[in-house]
Amino acid sequence: MREQAGSTPGSIAQALRDDLLDGLLEPGTRLTEESLSARFGAGRHSVRSGLQTLVSEGLLEHQRNKGIVVPAVTTERIDAMCSYRSILELGALRLALLQNANFDAVDEAVRRLEAMTAETPWRHVIEAHSAVHTEIVAASGNPRVLAAHRACANELNCMLATIRAESSAAHLATTHRHLVDQLGFGGQTALKALEDDLELGGRATMHLALRRRNEVPHLLS
Repeated sequence: MREQAGSTPGSIAQALRDDLLDGLLEPGTRLTEESLSARFGAGRHSVRSGLQTLVSEGLLEHQRNKGIVVPAVTTERIDAMCSYRSILELGALRLALLQNANFDAVDEAVRRLEAMTAETPWRHVIEAHSAVHTEIVAASGNPRVLAAHRACANELNCMLATIRAESSAAHLATTHRHLVDQLGFGGQTALKALEDDLELGGRATMHLALRRRNEVPHLLS
């Protein structure tokens, strides 16, 4: 885990956010102000503010009698997140198509994803993948939809890191190159391609990864 990120609430929140994206904090992990103050050389107020930032983003939660903990990834949480994400992204794509928006920025985001290798840290792959979907939403030209999408992006990315959804940079690059090609056709072809990616590449993959993760303790016993 990263040490001495600085004493500001923002830098503390970013260091913990990076830990979550790297899968270093398991669900149920309790984060105390005392331990974090010692880790970052920061006052309790700065630590508390940094933690509250992550709580507001859905990355941490406050549990009675436990304090601030890393929330569990459950089937219900996956479904809630994926359904919300689908509403935002499909709605944004419809707006973009109505405006005959171009998807050059989406293509560029896919190119960055294609530049990733097997040695690229998984956190960077997750972030590059997220950028592709953010650019699809941005093509709508609606700042409110984009803000809502960005607000849930960190939570989704941390969920992906926590359950270690099985994929690879190469696979994500291939599937998203196909997606951006389909966006160019417009209409129902574009909408169906995005829906398939969200449901098959997103929701179904996350459910499979969660099942496999939950089976591990039984296999080891």
